[in-house]
Amino acid sequence: MKHYLGYASHDGQTQKIIDKIANTLEHKGHNVVLLPLVTGEEPLPRDLSVARIVIGAPIRYGFHLRPARVFIRRNLDDLNHAQTSFFSVNLTARKPGKDTPENNEYLRKFLTKSKFQPKHTAVFAGALNYPNYKPWDRLMIQLIMKMTNGPTDPKRSTEFTNWTAVQDFAISLSP
Repeated sequence: MKHYLGYASHDGQTQKIIDKIANTLEHKGHNVVLLPLVTGEEPLPRDLSVARIVIGAPIRYGFHLRPARVFIRRNLDDLNHAQTSFFSVNLTARKPGKDTPENNEYLRKFLTKSKFQPKHTAVFAGALNYPNYKPWDRLMIQLIMKMTNGPTDPKRSTEFTNWTAVQDFAISLSP
């Protein structure tokens, strides 16, 4: 089975997650094609009737990255008729109960607004990389973390991703 893995990544965590999914699928004998979504104008593969597509996107300031939103909007009908999966990466998912598709507000709002109907969904917590952020981003993210009782030390990086959940999601994509 061929799997197309489309992803948008701002700070690299979504790319790390898609790489883990790709490695898991390849280990199970599947053919994997990575589709970095940079503009959202990237062409949709044409052999979707014999393939599956997975799209991953992180949240940045309350919205999934624009390239993923544009890609989904441009290809909505084809994606809704194909074997598609979608995962959201956001720091809200670091909290118990907010790491499921049913209870993650970002994912639910996106799917409702976009009318995207993937067959499988998942939510993964991302990472904080304060030392790598530009000053304005660092300040804004610290403010958000302070309001949500998250880490605020500007010298630290914290990875919240549950790699077992990522691997379980990847395995669930394998027929």
